[in-house]
Amino acid sequence: MNRPKSAPLRGRRAVVRGAVALAAGLGLVAATSGSAHAVPVRLDYPLTGTTHLQGTGSDLELGPGVLEVTADLRAGTLSANTQLPPAPGSFKMLGAIPVSVTTEFVETEPTTGTIDLKTGALKTTTKLTLRLKNLKVAGIPTPVGSSCRTEAPAELNLTSDPGFNALRGGTLSGTYSIPKFEHCLLATPLINLIIPGDGNTVRLTLAQPAPPPAA
Repeated sequence: MNRPKSAPLRGRRAVVRGAVALAAGLGLVAATSGSAHAVPVRLDYPLTGTTHLQGTGSDLELGPGVLEVTADLRAGTLSANTQLPPAPGSFKMLGAIPVSVTTEFVETEPTTGTIDLKTGALKTTTKLTLRLKNLKVAGIPTPVGSSCRTEAPAELNLTSDPGFNALRGGTLSGTYSIPKFEHCLLATPLINLIIPGDGNTVRLTLAQPAPPPAA
């Protein structure tokens, strides 16, 4: 007798739990009135994406990571923690010299946002410090120290694309500016000549959410 496969079943259960959590939150919103408060809804969205860096003319693959969302459905607001792994990338400086570097996107404070309870549309603001390591120019390791980072956080203002659904996920996109870098040793002038600036774009895909793992 064949034994049923457990992975798809666990996936369905996670989706059901997420749906129940969100539906319970929505039901509580409808039922509450006056000064009562809805119970926050906690969901984790698997996260992948890309960002295009205007200064280098290159793309970085983002993720897989997790967006840990806490939503106040009565107020139509959310807060979230963004978890992303380091993103290795490469480009050609002056169109000929190969450069490779790893970028870390470190959230400096929780993401904030709003939820349109009628359409499900999201708007979020995330502040991230960009850190650089493993810089190589023409294949030669170029020291940047352990504290090479932007002088100030970059601010990402993202809006959900049409078709976004809180139970199924969807896409968020937007643009951002990269501040100048500091503490990158002798490579600081070179980095600031190439990477900082406006016109950088980001596109994030949120997969079906699930409740956070049990503690």
